[in-house]
Amino acid sequence: MSDTHTEDHIYIVGAGHAGGELAFALRQQGYAGPLTIVGDESHLPYQRPPLSKAYLKGECEATSLYLRQLAAYEKANISLLLSRRVERIDRANKKLVFDDGREVTYSKLALATGGRARRMTINDATRAEGTSNFRYLRNIDDVMAIRSRFEAGQRLVVIGGGYVGLEVAASAIARGVNVTVLEALPRVLARVTAPQMSQFYEKVHRDAGVDLRTNIEVTHLEFNATGDAVTAVHCTGGVVIPADYVVVGIGLLPNTEVAQAAGLDVDNGIVVNEYAVTSDPDIVAAGDCTNHPSVFCGRRIRLESVPNAVEQARVAAASLAGKPKAYESVPWFWSDQYDLKLQMTGLSQGYDQFVLRGSMESKSFAAFYLKQGRLIAVDAVNRAQEFMVAKRMVAACKSFDPAALADESVPLKTLAGPVQPAAPQA
Repeated sequence: MSDTHTEDHIYIVGAGHAGGELAFALRQQGYAGPLTIVGDESHLPYQRPPLSKAYLKGECEATSLYLRQLAAYEKANISLLLSRRVERIDRANKKLVFDDGREVTYSKLALATGGRARRMTINDATRAEGTSNFRYLRNIDDVMAIRSRFEAGQRLVVIGGGYVGLEVAASAIARGVNVTVLEALPRVLARVTAPQMSQFYEKVHRDAGVDLRTNIEVTHLEFNATGDAVTAVHCTGGVVIPADYVVVGIGLLPNTEVAQAAGLDVDNGIVVNEYAVTSDPDIVAAGDCTNHPSVFCGRRIRLESVPNAVEQARVAAASLAGKPKAYESVPWFWSDQYDLKLQMTGLSQGYDQFVLRGSMESKSFAAFYLKQGRLIAVDAVNRAQEFMVAKRMVAACKSFDPAALADESVPLKTLAGPVQPAAPQA
């Protein structure tokens, strides 16, 4: 079956944060033609960060996660094709081919395909995925299944000590669950933060009752007699950890397969330029799935963050509307664990100096990362006002006096000075 259009029709493939933002940004840019979002989930575009936080703890329901309610899409004349997967992009004929064989014609196309949970590679992983108590965490349905098993006294094993794993642990502790976290690297958050921050969060979790173990790898899983449930996680050193439920959070893989099969440039993400345009001038891409040039970093990067999804979606919309503007945002992220609000700006990789402002013991501080004197990143814990200033300071891409950064008697805003345009890192 084939649907054809005699007029322009823009399709957005992906109904996540980037896809939802892109659609409304297109309307704001003045595009009034037919516009359709295609998503493989049954839900309206929704926020993912609360999945491992408030939603997992049962503090909110799915509808509260929606970026906008259905009436907003209807008012903006944005069509939704949900529970539908794009199997193929026929660039020569400008067609999308869906999983049910249906075809539609596009004039312009936006790819906001996001990513999927990285799967474990141990022999038992595929078998475990078919059980009732083993889950990766990526979408609403995953969390609905996980939180239904959060009962006081249950034994949860979390595999992965990144932000998602630690947020799951904190949410489970709040529900009275017994939690073990397993991290293969020597410390948690090893890829994204300094050893001092890792030590801080390890202590926070252990003080909360989490059995947190680092430098430990999962070797295989143990199942019950019928094979429909995981009963234990076996690790290096002969360690065996009984489990009533297992949640895996070991990273994300960008969904690039359809783009690559269509002949678009792909390299750890769909390759786009500073205007979010792919190697096909009629196709843009935004969000977790893209590899884009960063003015701030002076190199290409792929970011997994809501702010990036939102900003890049707006840039992509501008390109589709014929009003191109360059993407120049500085990366920033956040994580909620227990009573701690962690806000991060910049990327700390390659730093050579760590400066602490405030006290980790008080659970209110800011950590500054410098490279050859230049401020490249800041982690702020329970310091929202200072974080807002820190974002300006990191965006300035200049040097700051480490002693002044550490001195709480010196207001950060006096160090930040006037807002300066971003410049590339050396």
